[in-house]
Amino acid sequence: MDAMRILMDEHQSLAAIIHAIRHMIGEIGAGRLQPDHKLLEAMVHYLDAYPEKRHHPKEDEFLFGPLRARTHDADAALDKFEAEHADAEARIAVLEAAVKAYAQDPAGAFEAFKTAFNDYAAFYRSHMMTEEREVLPLIRKHFTAEDWDRANAGFIADDPLSGTRATAKAGEEDFAQIFSKLVAAAPAPIGFGAGPYKAG
Repeated sequence: MDAMRILMDEHQSLAAIIHAIRHMIGEIGAGRLQPDHKLLEAMVHYLDAYPEKRHHPKEDEFLFGPLRARTHDADAALDKFEAEHADAEARIAVLEAAVKAYAQDPAGAFEAFKTAFNDYAAFYRSHMMTEEREVLPLIRKHFTAEDWDRANAGFIADDPLSGTRATAKAGEEDFAQIFSKLVAAAPAPIGFGAGPYKAG
């Protein structure tokens, strides 16, 4: 089931970035780490460009839509997910504003950034846990071979972490490369502590 493998890889990648930011915030708050504002902004951009703009649309098209056609057992959870996906722009805007304000006022805006990120992290933890525990088992139960063929093809054709997209488009971001750079720039023990984040 390529769709399930790619989906879980994407969840793990997202969880890793969230964990890295949470660790960095904790270290900054404790005075053990100087903030790398470019790295934090790059991580927040990743959370927008990757899960919000690429991951969720695939779920809606190749998993949630077909599941609705097979059963009503997941209707309540899917209604909730679709509403959360629709709120993506507003949700990330709050976080982007907080990280930019923190860069401009490191002393005065840290707590607001910390709160905004913790809210975002709590949302995503609940979102992914509900999906994995309640919805994915129903997909495995109700999907037909045709559903799986379509889902697998759709996820393989748009696998941002593989570095081998089947239909790469000019100007698209290489999420595998970005993820590697974020991990390399993040301080140990989360990353390799290779120095300030450099885009490009």
